[in-house]
This record gives sequence, C-alpha cells and structure tokens, in this order.
Amino acid sequence: MRINVRFFAILKDRAGVSEARIELPPQANVSAALEAVASTFPIIVQDLKRSAIAVNRNYVNRDAILHEGDELALIPPVSGG
Repeated sequence: MRINVRFFAILKDRAGVSEARIELPPQANVSAALEAVASTFPIIVQDLKRSAIAVNRNYVNRDAILHEGDELALIPPVSGG
C-alpha cells in the first residue's frame, strides 16, 4: 500500500521535502512507516523519536494501523517563547 508522508517545521527543512510517498506492506503500522521514512531520510532519525504523529489529521499512537492512501504527518516538538 502507499501512504503520503508530510513533514513539518525542522523535519521539512532537514529532509529537504515537504511531502513523500512511501510503499508499505498491507496492514503496516505507524512504527513500520517511521522505519521506512528513517531509511529514506536518515538525517531525521533522531527527530522522529520525539515527534508527534497524526494520521488523517488525528493524533495516533505508533501502533496504529495504516491504510492505503492515508496521510501520515510528522510533527516535531516546538519550542517558543
């Protein structure tokens, strides 16, 4: 199955893209998707460990099952002042 991955903030800057499509086996979960993203964009591996994850605009746990065409959003922690 294919899913769309969206990168936000520093992840977008480091990965050099705002979106990517990745191929996963059927019934893959978010953790499997993150492994695929990490292998394609190794520069963001450490950032992925701290990032919030949303699927189709809803925050999810890393064991959530993905489906064809889902949108996986990777949202790094934000600091401000």
